[in-house]
Amino acid sequence: MTTFVLVHGAWHSGRAWDRVVPLLESAGHRVLAPSLTGYGDKKHLLSPEIGLDTHVQDIVDVLRGEQDVVLVGHSYAGLVVSSAANEVPDRVAELVYLDAMVPEDGETAVDVQPVSQSLIDLAQQHGDGWRVPPLPERPAPFGLFGVTDPADLEWLRGMLSDQPVRCLQQPVRLDNPAARAIPRTHIHCVGTTPKGIVRRPVPAIQPNGTPSQVWELPTGHDCMITMPVELSELLLKLA
Repeated sequence: MTTFVLVHGAWHSGRAWDRVVPLLESAGHRVLAPSLTGYGDKKHLLSPEIGLDTHVQDIVDVLRGEQDVVLVGHSYAGLVVSSAANEVPDRVAELVYLDAMVPEDGETAVDVQPVSQSLIDLAQQHGDGWRVPPLPERPAPFGLFGVTDPADLEWLRGMLSDQPVRCLQQPVRLDNPAARAIPRTHIHCVGTTPKGIVRRPVPAIQPNGTPSQVWELPTGHDCMITMPVELSELLLKLA
């Protein structure tokens, strides 16, 4: 039995994985899909003080009670799982970057995905300055995070919360040599990519010295909603 810890991206909650969790569990595995502070069942905790460090601690607290975890980070959570693995590398058997930001030591979300700065600028110009509202829905094929089905869109909108600016400004810390030995897999959603979103190329050789393992799904960004079966099949290869 493998333990999967699934970490959602910006604006989402742990509910984003609702279609993936039962598929992994039916294959005999244990699955944890927590909501980060400020989202889902922790939405009431949303505040200007929440940053990347808060979310890293959320996942470190989960990992301390586990062993041999396949740690999956979607989108913004690529930063979260990278830093969490740096803190407790002995708990992580595999890192999975799911259409995710892949940082270097000391980088922020703005460094990895410069379009994040424009979101911060808009929050400061038209909002209260400390939080970024969810991205607007766009015409098909882009939709909302790549989701276009009307029923799926209604469900997705119901789980979204604002993203604290500090999450995009705090740097990752990747200074633990033991974390570099963790095997890692990259899954790219290649169906649609909104304008301004640039996927950083995966290095040919990973920090652990092995060739990169990159899989692709022909769908938009929120593949856990649009292609849960196919995503689960890929994750089960790591079990």
